[in-house]
Amino acid sequence: MWREVAGGAFSGAGFSAAVDSAGVATAERRLGCSLPSGLVSLLRETDGIVGHHGVDTVWPLERIVEENLLFWSDSSFADLYMPFDALLFFGDNGGGDQFALVRRPPRADIFVWEHENDSRRWAARDLEDYLRRSLAGDGDDWYQ
Repeated sequence: MWREVAGGAFSGAGFSAAVDSAGVATAERRLGCSLPSGLVSLLRETDGIVGHHGVDTVWPLERIVEENLLFWSDSSFADLYMPFDALLFFGDNGGGDQFALVRRPPRADIFVWEHENDSRRWAARDLEDYLRRSLAGDGDDWYQ
């Protein structure tokens, strides 16, 4: 399903081999939380999605883990930004802004964190909406 959604929005979308159950379990153990079911479903089809200009529209699972562990624990971030612990980052726009699902309270909406001003804004109603909208355009400002 996810490959069809992404490929329907951008025929040049890039896909990787699927993540297996053991990979998901390891990631969840490292993160200390369950991954949202929609994201798990996507990762079980492809370990990330590459969009226009090589942008990681959805990061590979290992990057999802590493980026979130960094954002949740880096003390220098705590001095610069509002807390990130309610968010689960999973992709970016290639220009520094990052996209996240909301972990607490769990919800399907996608938010964008704009690194220049530490704002968090609604970007899409769910992962499918995010893929359709982000991959349909050729710019990094589709959510504006």
